[in-house]
Amino acid sequence: MGALKGIRVLDLSRVLAGPWCGQILADLGAEVIKIERPQVGDDTRMWGPPWMKSNDGDLTRESGYFQCANRNKLSVAVDITTAEGQQLIREIAQDSDVIIENFKAGSLKKYGLDYESLSALNPSLVYCSITGFGQTGPRAAEPGYDFIIQGMSGLMSITGEPENEGGSSQKVGVAVVDIQTGLYATVAIQAALLARQHTGRGQYIDMSLLDVQVATLANQGMNYLTSGKAPQRMGNKHPNIVPYQTFKAKDKEFILACGNDKQFKDLCHAIGLTEIAADERYSRNQDRVRNRETLIQLLDDWFRTDTAETWVNAIHAVKVPVGIINSIEDALNEPQVLHRNMVANVPHVLNDEFTVIGSPIKLSDTPVEYKNAPPQLGEHTQQIVARYRNEQEVQHLYDQGVIERLAQNAEV
Repeated sequence: MGALKGIRVLDLSRVLAGPWCGQILADLGAEVIKIERPQVGDDTRMWGPPWMKSNDGDLTRESGYFQCANRNKLSVAVDITTAEGQQLIREIAQDSDVIIENFKAGSLKKYGLDYESLSALNPSLVYCSITGFGQTGPRAAEPGYDFIIQGMSGLMSITGEPENEGGSSQKVGVAVVDIQTGLYATVAIQAALLARQHTGRGQYIDMSLLDVQVATLANQGMNYLTSGKAPQRMGNKHPNIVPYQTFKAKDKEFILACGNDKQFKDLCHAIGLTEIAADERYSRNQDRVRNRETLIQLLDDWFRTDTAETWVNAIHAVKVPVGIINSIEDALNEPQVLHRNMVANVPHVLNDEFTVIGSPIKLSDTPVEYKNAPPQLGEHTQQIVARYRNEQEVQHLYDQGVIERLAQNAEV
């Protein structure tokens, strides 16, 4: 039994932040009903290639992007711009514990699907809105995208190689703001559900991508507030710890992360540079930060004399954090990753061998379960709508184009 068994989530969101939140709740056992536009569906259904292959090896219309954030959900295709579609959503909302949506601020009000309208029907409803800039403030009406927020929040100003080394600002390789917002939204929803046990009332959650990324500037944000100096791009170097970066060996790069003074001394002995372990310029982390340039140049020259494997093995033996830089292929075939069930087989109706990246949540009593592969568009329309309409009424909604059955799969 999942930890959230009995919780019903109405997921009106699309793309990544909202769906990521919905997927976590679904993994934990909630029933998540994903509402999608007929014929089109979630925007990310079109974000291919790559496309999943069928059992026959043909390319399907199921994109890898959509599939990363929508497992364990039920897909219902409803046109919410129609009066009948809106009424159907209201009825599902009355039966739901949670709503997730990421429409522009205020835009669901014209459909009667905003928090004020739905909470009047269901006072225990937890309603989570996810937008780029939040529901208030001078930019509240603007759309917000992960890439733009990475820039606005200051994240890109500290990501990339230093300017004096020819570098430029870089975004992170995944949509980290969307993912972090999905995580914070999940925490907020579960907190609101817990609060409801005490108050008997639901509540409104206003999640902003910009708020989340500013919050997760973490030590870099506090470094600025503490010093008054804006942190700069440092590539793979750490602003507060030395040595904590990548180094080039004779053949390829590796990562070294010396977190304290003992680890630094152990490192020096492991690689044969015992003399610098006693050098007062490097004995404490604050000294190493102050003398960063000379120490890094010394280590860099030394590491270039042998292979990455040699150095990693020697450093690993003294329990100083060190590692090779894997490709994603290497990472997903790493024995530790496989042992932790981070690649899971979840048979898809079109591909029995379909796999997903697993959940990192490990619960001893109510573990995460992978019950359903990411759904095809409208795969569960009939199943869900039949809860609220009789057979004749369901057929009427199909005839009027208010709802849509499972779209027939076709090669891309």
